[in-house]
Amino acid sequence: MRKRVLTALLALSLAAGLVLPALAAAPSSDQAAQVVNALGIMVGDERGDMGLSRQVTRAEFVTMAIKATPGGEQVGQAALSPYPDVPRSHWASGYVEAGVAAGLVSGYTDGTFRPSNPITLAEGAAILLQLLGYGPSDFSGAYPTGQLAMYRSLKLDRGVSASAPGDVLTRQDAMYLFYNLMTARNKEGTPYLETLGHKLNSAGEIDLVALVNDAMEGPVLAQGDWKSAIPFSLSGASVYLEGKTSSLSEVAEGDAVYWNRAMNALWVYRDRLTGTIQALEPSSAAPTSVTVAGRVCPIETASAAYALSDLGGTSLGDTVTLVLGRGGAVVAVAVPGQGGSTTAPERVGLVTAVETASYPDGKGGSYEARTAVILATDGQTYRYQVPAGMKEGSLVRISPSQEAQGVTVRTISSASLSGKVDETGTKVGKYTFAQGAEILDVSDGVGVRIPAGRLAGLTLSESQVRYYALNSRGEIGQMILTDVTGDMYQYGLLTQMEEMGGGEFSSYYSYTFLVDGTQGSIPQTTTRYPVSLGGIRLKGTVQSPEKLYSLQSVSGGQVKDGAFVASRETHTLAEDLSVYELRGGTYYLSTLERVKGGDFLLTGWYDKDDDQGGRLRVIVARER
Repeated sequence: MRKRVLTALLALSLAAGLVLPALAAAPSSDQAAQVVNALGIMVGDERGDMGLSRQVTRAEFVTMAIKATPGGEQVGQAALSPYPDVPRSHWASGYVEAGVAAGLVSGYTDGTFRPSNPITLAEGAAILLQLLGYGPSDFSGAYPTGQLAMYRSLKLDRGVSASAPGDVLTRQDAMYLFYNLMTARNKEGTPYLETLGHKLNSAGEIDLVALVNDAMEGPVLAQGDWKSAIPFSLSGASVYLEGKTSSLSEVAEGDAVYWNRAMNALWVYRDRLTGTIQALEPSSAAPTSVTVAGRVCPIETASAAYALSDLGGTSLGDTVTLVLGRGGAVVAVAVPGQGGSTTAPERVGLVTAVETASYPDGKGGSYEARTAVILATDGQTYRYQVPAGMKEGSLVRISPSQEAQGVTVRTISSASLSGKVDETGTKVGKYTFAQGAEILDVSDGVGVRIPAGRLAGLTLSESQVRYYALNSRGEIGQMILTDVTGDMYQYGLLTQMEEMGGGEFSSYYSYTFLVDGTQGSIPQTTTRYPVSLGGIRLKGTVQSPEKLYSLQSVSGGQVKDGAFVASRETHTLAEDLSVYELRGGTYYLSTLERVKGGDFLLTGWYDKDDDQGGRLRVIVARER
């Protein structure tokens, strides 16, 4: 028996999912502002202006500090005047009182607080260290030498312009201080953000998307006097409709509306899903999720939970239209013939499989029916009952109807076009893409919805465009592509490949790989995949891999303006780029910010050139 083992250079003790601590790179001003806004620590005026050049007063800083503590947003007016110069009627009286009670700040020896005095770096740093649990016994030397030494060692100084103890802090300094506080570890070793009920991502960074989602309030259904449910004036509020900048006038009847008071913003969603109720989990008595058209949706509101429960007049097998909010959660339920909107949008998609599925009959029993698994241009997968003639690979349209499942599914003909997409990703040939156009890129039965901008500069052939449809303004509203971008796949690193002879004429192979820091393997197969150690494309999932393909490599490059530049090659970075560091034979999941500064030797892997729709998918960094 013969045995050969190929391993990556120095990769003798592979460890998946390990994460290196973040380096001390200063966050961007926009990033820091969004975080402190989302947490309610600092906010702008009615125009969103945060006045970052203005000096910060003692009253303002202690207010920020209290808002950066658990429950700090609950502070109200002080019961009594905490200081002669901070009467109970003072806007910050409650925060000053709370700050003194928490030991974060104190008054002067003459009994005053001096709320309008500008705060210095030494004072601000001392307050943040108190929030992290450090006291006088933790510092060496006279005040503020020890405090400022620890302040710098904890990287609280990133982006802060004030440097001397007596330097006055600006609001921009304060913004960076509180941003840095969130990733700093307290005396017990816990990232401060976690004490506020939020989490850092796997790379030890603040996940702004998760943070804003956590800080959202709502939803409320846009009907009747819905605006009175929003606890702030909507004049000047930012409005985002399905993730795009919009306006208050665009909010329509039946939309699901969320808000964030500190960010003075609304997020609006208007997705609908029609079909029969196939499952209620964990029970119809108290459902927390519902399955309609094969799509499992969490139930977000009490009113939706009631409507779908055995108390609300619906049951398994009934046809409903779900009003969906963020993350596809159910906000409201409409039942045909019982009032409310029952209009769901038409959808176009591709049948990726045909199967036999079981459905509740509404009488406590079930029946089986031919079912199409449909990948639609909105990026979601649906399952609907279909006639016998429908086959895998068919293009279909899902339309609202009065039929039992609330929709009809019919095959449609292909509609191809060809042409060059302009450099802004707004037009292809003579046609303009509609705002929010639904573009689905599909390969091997797997698809992903992509924005029109992803196609910028590409030339599309008729064989790559399976379908397109124009809206009432003559713009492309829906499009189905055939493997133009490769974005539907997962990408990672092949870290080990082993060949084992099973006899004179047969061999077995095993493969070990990483995808997003998670280790996967194909333990034993007679298939010799066309791969070598390094970047790979994965068909299937990490848990159930089907096939591996090698990527092309480029070494000795640097990251510049969203691209990997090496010699005469330039490759745009994928949005879901994976970055690893190879240290001491171990791969660590890392971040682009850590490795792009020039201290590392970088190797990148890409699937195809930019002008063919490709992207650089993986970077491995080694210290110089």
